[in-house]
Amino acid sequence: MSELAKIPVTVITGFLGSGKTTLIRHLMANPQGKRLAVLVNEFGSVGVDGDILKSCADESCPAENIVELANGCICCTVADDFIPTIEALMALPVRPDHILIETSGLALPKPLLKAFDWPAIRSKITVDGVIALADAEAVAAGRFAPDVAAVDAQRLADDSIDHETPLSEVFEDQISCADIVLLSKADLAGKAGLVAARKVIEAEAPRKLPILEMEEGRIDPRLILGLGAAAEDDLDARPSHHDGHDDHEHDDFDTVVIDLPEVADPEALQSAIARLAREQNVLRVKGYVAVQGKTMRMLVQAVGTRIRAQYDRPWGTDARQSRLVVIGEHDHVDIAAIRATLLPENVGA
Repeated sequence: MSELAKIPVTVITGFLGSGKTTLIRHLMANPQGKRLAVLVNEFGSVGVDGDILKSCADESCPAENIVELANGCICCTVADDFIPTIEALMALPVRPDHILIETSGLALPKPLLKAFDWPAIRSKITVDGVIALADAEAVAAGRFAPDVAAVDAQRLADDSIDHETPLSEVFEDQISCADIVLLSKADLAGKAGLVAARKVIEAEAPRKLPILEMEEGRIDPRLILGLGAAAEDDLDARPSHHDGHDDHEHDDFDTVVIDLPEVADPEALQSAIARLAREQNVLRVKGYVAVQGKTMRMLVQAVGTRIRAQYDRPWGTDARQSRLVVIGEHDHVDIAAIRATLLPENVGA
C-alpha cells in the first residue's frame, strides 16, 4: 500500500447480541491477504469481546492490532480516545491494510462518520462502508434486539447514551447509515421470519440497500469489504433522527473559528494555545497553520493543555491560511480574549 493511500475502514454496527464480534472473527480468519486492525467499542462487554478477538489473533491481525475502547460511546470520546487510537494504529511498524470498527450496540453511527472529517485523520483514512447487523428473528418480532433486557442494562451503564431514545429509533439510524444490512441468525428466523425482517428493513431504509442473510457470522468478505463508499463524504444520504441537533445533546459547548496569518514561531503558538486552556476554559483546539519558511502545513491538535503539532503535507495549491477551530464551554467562551491570546504579536506571526 502506498504511504499516501487512505486506509479503508469498515464500521460494523448493530445491537448487542446481533453477531458483530462473530462476524469480525470470521473476517479475521478470512483476511483475503490483508493485514487487519480491529477497534472494539462494545461498552459493558468490551472486555469479553476484546478477549475473544485477541484469542483469534494471528499474523494477519496480531494482538497489538486489536484495541478496546470502553470509555463510553465512541463519538463522545473522539478527541481523547478515537483519534489517538486511529493515529496509533496508523503508526504501527506495519500499517494495517484495513481497519474494522465494532461500535457499541447503542451508538448512533452518523456522529462517528462525522469524526472521520477531523483534520488529524481525514487525509489518512476513509469509511469503506457501514455494515449494519440485524438479528432477523428479533426484527421480525418487532424487538430489534435479541435480548432487550441486556440492551437496557447496557444503556443504563453508559451515562453518555440518551436513555429516552427508543430502540426503534436507534435501529432506524443504524439502517439509514448502512451501505449493507446483514440479517444475522438467519437459520433461527425461518423463511417467514426472514421475509418479515426484510420488509421492516426495506420500510426503514432511506434508499435501496443490499440485504444479505448470514449464519454464524459467515459471509464472503468480498461482499462487505472493498466497497469504496467514502461514507464520510455521503452524510446527506444517511438521514438520522438527530439531524439538525447536536449529537448526543452536545449543546454545552461553543465553537469559534480563528484565522491567522503565517506564523513565524510555532512554539509560541503552542504556548498561546496552552494559555487558552488555562485561562479561557478552552477544551479543544484543532486546525492547520502556515509556518514561515515551511512548505508543509502544520496540523495542530490540542486537548486542554496537551498539544500535538506535526507537519502533515505540503500546502500545494491550497492557500497558505492558518485557521484554528476553538471549542470551549458554553457561557464561558470569551471570543475577544481568545482572539487577543492568538494575536500575531503573541504567536510570532
